[in-house]
Amino acid sequence: MMKSKADEEDYWHSSKFKAFTFDDDDDEFSRLKESRQAVNSIRRLVEEDDDEDDVEKVSWSGEPVGSISWSVKETAASNQRADREPTFPRISTDTPSISRSQSGYSLSSLFKGGATQSLSSCNLISVGNVITDYVSDWSPEEVVQRLQQGKAVSLEKFRSLQDKLLLLDLAVAAHDGNVITAVLIYLKRTLCKEVLFRELESRQTALRHFIHYLSETQDQRLLLELHRSLLQYKEHLSIKDENKRRDFLKNCLSLPFSAEDLAHVQDHYTLLERQIIIEATDSQAERGGKVEVFQKFPRKASILNMPLITTLYYCCFYHYTEPQGTFSSPLNIRQTFKISEKQYFVTALAARAKLKAWLDVDALFASRSWLGFTRKKSPLSFHRVVDILQKNSAPTQVLQEYVALVDDSELRLSLAQKHKCHDIVINTYRDMKDRQLLLAYRGKVARGSAEERKIDELINSPQIRWKN
Repeated sequence: MMKSKADEEDYWHSSKFKAFTFDDDDDEFSRLKESRQAVNSIRRLVEEDDDEDDVEKVSWSGEPVGSISWSVKETAASNQRADREPTFPRISTDTPSISRSQSGYSLSSLFKGGATQSLSSCNLISVGNVITDYVSDWSPEEVVQRLQQGKAVSLEKFRSLQDKLLLLDLAVAAHDGNVITAVLIYLKRTLCKEVLFRELESRQTALRHFIHYLSETQDQRLLLELHRSLLQYKEHLSIKDENKRRDFLKNCLSLPFSAEDLAHVQDHYTLLERQIIIEATDSQAERGGKVEVFQKFPRKASILNMPLITTLYYCCFYHYTEPQGTFSSPLNIRQTFKISEKQYFVTALAARAKLKAWLDVDALFASRSWLGFTRKKSPLSFHRVVDILQKNSAPTQVLQEYVALVDDSELRLSLAQKHKCHDIVINTYRDMKDRQLLLAYRGKVARGSAEERKIDELINSPQIRWKN
């Protein structure tokens, strides 16, 4: 059955498939062109540069934006989309930027709120990612790394002093001034200034950055307090009254010193406090005239404000035999201020030699072996012991005893000749079996002395086989 021409045209026009035509406004090319027009329109809305107002903007089709032809096509495209089912643009969560190929809105939809909703969604996703990074539980190393990369990160999770100092040390180790300054700003806000100053005292790099930061921000008050805490200890030099100086040093103990410097200030305070007690007691004893050592050796100066070793020497001189429980006992001072064995030995040796207390000098060298034998032992070389004794006018008998303990034979012989320890020289030449040296030394001793008679006996002894 043949169909009429009108029926055939109805059939073809009523088909569910639509033929491709270049004039169709609903094809992909029109959508792409429409998308490009929307992007250009958005750019014109968000840019605020006044210089671009004089530049003529065109759409991707080559037509000037805002012209009559452009407005007619834009209005027609809007009407066609209003008759169809509304579509919503897809927003990729992978990137906050709007892709031109995926944007499905035109300038008309922009004013209807579609593009505004899309941009708001993208901004929310971007802000959400930033907030997630900001509040994440990062380790101190990761926080420093992110700060170096210029990323936002919260430091509020570091609440304990140990964590804050660890973060500061890692920032200093990273050698990044911006990171160090950022951490210092957080510490300045969360720590009291006393604690902050004390910890910065032992971290010179961070301290320099903090001083520079205070100078740049013109925080003169805090900068002045920082310098005052670092320099306040030196002010005790200008205080004449010992009691006021002691009280001042006690207040200095609360300053933000490093551990090493704080121990030094503590020792200074303890020493001055002890000197005040010793000075008061000894002054009263000296005025009373009942203590023999003060009568034989009157004090030439006060013990106040003297160095530690001078104080130890003073106590070894005037209070050597006192029990360890008293403040003036040398052993108590040694234990309190942790004086080394060698330093204590040298000081006590010089003090007792000055007093000619040779029994006390011998007792310093007494050492008992595990077999019960007693021998002389010294933490100092014996030739230095001889020098100390000689400077304190020790008699020849005392010097000779310690010269004989020198291990090196040449040094021992040289010291014996220097200090006229004749017995040691004579015995050394005898052991060397050098008859000529012994005869030459005979002319250096006094005639008729015991040393001359000893040399004559050795020379005439048939038991010694001389080598010359």
